[in-house]
Amino acid sequence: MSEVQLTGVSRWYGNVVAVNDVTMTLGPGVTGLLGPNGAGKTTVLHMMSGFLAPSQGEVRVDGRPAWRNPDVYRTLGLVAEREAVHGFLTAWEFVLASAKLHRLPDPAAAARRAIDLVDMREAQDRRMQTFSKGMRQRTRVAAALVHEPRVLLLDEPFNGMDPRQRLHMMGVLHSLGDTGHTILFSSHILEEVEEVSGTVQVIVAGRLAASGDYRTIRRLMTHRPHVFAIRSTDDRRLAVALVAEDSVAGLDVGTTGLTVRAGDYGAFTRALPKIALREGVRVRQLIPSDESLESVFSYLVAT
Repeated sequence: MSEVQLTGVSRWYGNVVAVNDVTMTLGPGVTGLLGPNGAGKTTVLHMMSGFLAPSQGEVRVDGRPAWRNPDVYRTLGLVAEREAVHGFLTAWEFVLASAKLHRLPDPAAAARRAIDLVDMREAQDRRMQTFSKGMRQRTRVAAALVHEPRVLLLDEPFNGMDPRQRLHMMGVLHSLGDTGHTILFSSHILEEVEEVSGTVQVIVAGRLAASGDYRTIRRLMTHRPHVFAIRSTDDRRLAVALVAEDSVAGLDVGTTGLTVRAGDYGAFTRALPKIALREGVRVRQLIPSDESLESVFSYLVAT
């Protein structure tokens, strides 16, 4: 069983704080590192993989420091967000080179196994410069898996993959997690995290905003205050009726419709049709107006 531990970890560049006092423990299974672009996800992954030294705190892989410890790569695989592949190499040559760098006893067999795992056998003899982004991603995952690491770190691994490739890769990660591997993948897309991981770490502006299983995080998001833009056949009549609704925290009537602040997303969306029907008002438009990931994450940071 492999474990990655961050204890009070911060990383700053001059006056810019990229990661601020993050403490987390990753164990076997698949964990999603969720956050908007620029939140600090890549910096966290780079510290876990020993690319960056924490400015403060400690990062350990299986009890050993990640920084200045090349031996950590005997049990760790990394797929960085930035591509670093030589296009003149074939997929086979690229993965085989990784196997040889790890000094595996049978590098060819290890390369074949990794290429088969990511479903790249048919294209393995093509030069990587002819690949789509999704195919290059899968080849890079194969190279990271060639030595069968117990810890796998992936930075935005599904970028560029088509739906079939994405489903296959999600299946690979599920299978590895179920067999005791410790896997962390970063994403800014909530649905990707929902499909793959049971545990979620939410990072915003360098801080760990929330941590737990997916259902817990989703519940926090669902129960946060929501803002809705509503247009109806009689906005004023509807507004008067909504004032008495427990789930409504506030509302404004404007020239373009209603703006309603709801304290409970589910309760409000269930109550609105009943209230409109009772008042004889037809709702023409109902749009959640603060559904960006940034707004969700900002709320999680404040809780």
